[in-house]
Amino acid sequence: MSRTLRTVLFSIMCLSCLSVSIAGDYLRDLQNEAIEQDRSSVGHWGTDPAKYTQWGTHSSRLIPVYTFGTKGAGRGIGLAQYTHKMSAYRNEESIRKIYGIVPEQTLNPEARYCDQTNLFDLQRAALEAGKKHIFLVVFDGMDWQTTRAAAIYGTGKVGYERGRGTGLHFQDYTAGGTTQFGFMVTSPAFADGKIDVDQQTVEPTGDPGGYAAALGGEFPWSEPADVPYLIGKSKQLVHPYPDSANTAGSMMSGIKTYNGSIGIDRTGGQAPAIAHLAQERGYGVGVVSSVPISHATPATAYAHNVSRDDYQDLSRDLLGLPSIAHPDAPLAGLDVVIGGGFGTVLEKDAGQGKNFKGGNRYLHEDDLKVSDIEHGGRYHVAIRTEGQAGSEQLKRAAETASSKKGRLLGFYGVGKYSGHLPFQTADGDFQPAIGRKKTAEVYSEEDLRENPTLAEMTSAALQVLSIREQGFWLMVEAGDVDWANHDNNLDNSIGAVFSGDEAVRRITDWVESHSSWNESILIVTADHGHYLFLDKPELLVPPEQ
Repeated sequence: MSRTLRTVLFSIMCLSCLSVSIAGDYLRDLQNEAIEQDRSSVGHWGTDPAKYTQWGTHSSRLIPVYTFGTKGAGRGIGLAQYTHKMSAYRNEESIRKIYGIVPEQTLNPEARYCDQTNLFDLQRAALEAGKKHIFLVVFDGMDWQTTRAAAIYGTGKVGYERGRGTGLHFQDYTAGGTTQFGFMVTSPAFADGKIDVDQQTVEPTGDPGGYAAALGGEFPWSEPADVPYLIGKSKQLVHPYPDSANTAGSMMSGIKTYNGSIGIDRTGGQAPAIAHLAQERGYGVGVVSSVPISHATPATAYAHNVSRDDYQDLSRDLLGLPSIAHPDAPLAGLDVVIGGGFGTVLEKDAGQGKNFKGGNRYLHEDDLKVSDIEHGGRYHVAIRTEGQAGSEQLKRAAETASSKKGRLLGFYGVGKYSGHLPFQTADGDFQPAIGRKKTAEVYSEEDLRENPTLAEMTSAALQVLSIREQGFWLMVEAGDVDWANHDNNLDNSIGAVFSGDEAVRRITDWVESHSSWNESILIVTADHGHYLFLDKPELLVPPEQ
């Protein structure tokens, strides 16, 4: 599909259901102005309302959780079994089990929130109950405020002040009355770890984690009593904010560990992920991401490593090749791996240890070759190719893998931007506004044509995994939400939320057509938040023309 055609199709969708301005690019202009002036009436990132770009990384905000197929689904599956009176944060013993200690001010007799590790508990319960299809969709870095910004822009109105919200598919979809809503703590056990990537050893270091609702707020939409607390800057109490590796590990493996860990618990042991447990039962397993395939979230779904930066070894684990963590007995490998990383080449990378090989940073060319079924490997491979439409190419590969009951590897992205998929932006025209560095990504016609969308990747994964009679587990990551929020870029962030929401729709449509909410569950959430404050959210509504 050409860039022009994508723009036209998305504009039609916007006109019919999103109430977006048709004269100019309102949000792009708003974002550009905010960066140029480093101040905006619409909001700010960080603790200083007078500075738009004061904070460019994560926070410890409570994160919303939307589940489908879970209400009344049985013991351990319902989200309500981990929240309100069932919250682990109301009990010292439960807190100690999560963190290894009872962190200061973390016990809360009124807690309504669950812990991030409870999402692993929920998935494991679904697996043990025989649910055939288990889906986890992670909007990396999307907190309640980011979601609300997208909903406001998308609907053209400020539709809610608190709660689940409305305006996006995953907010409005009911799954036949089986949907539930809650929120969770994402804190790590430790801020960091002293690691040796070559020896695969670690010693957790830094401040211990925890969550003090009295300082950070009882709800995701709460105004924090101590604004700096949620980014580890409080003068009262320091609990470190999380990274994507630790938080993904909580959801995938049920471990509260140090920032930077890929499936490694706080004692240095390798923790089994839900994908491993599902695979042992004969399920198909897969990951899809809009960012590089061995970035923290997709990597933690299956790999083991003391460092999230050892990208080539992480890809080897995903593909069932010998790695630094599994040198002699490689993991079985995922059935489906589709994501970014294409075109990003480095000759040196100290973070990847002594076995790093110059070439593609995320998936070395030698590993790609030996994985390809045409060279004796186990994967039908679809890789970004000059002159080929990525959507059609991936679709053909999925059809072949499905018909031959094989595996699928898809490798795409824009190399000059670290291999992520193009940002569709808020109005869908793939022309991003400027961010923190006062630069904007610029895509060629080839960048848009030769890459599939996250939704198309999701459909390909569903086609291949659905041949597994036992069932399957699938994780889909809208990873570019995080990249946009790091850039303090509302235009890219909202577009990335819309892109992820369409991937969710592909899943819910598939369940309705091929399964049911009696045998399927879906979790939609984020791994952690950023620190956007919407001061005047009504300004996100494009003016009528």
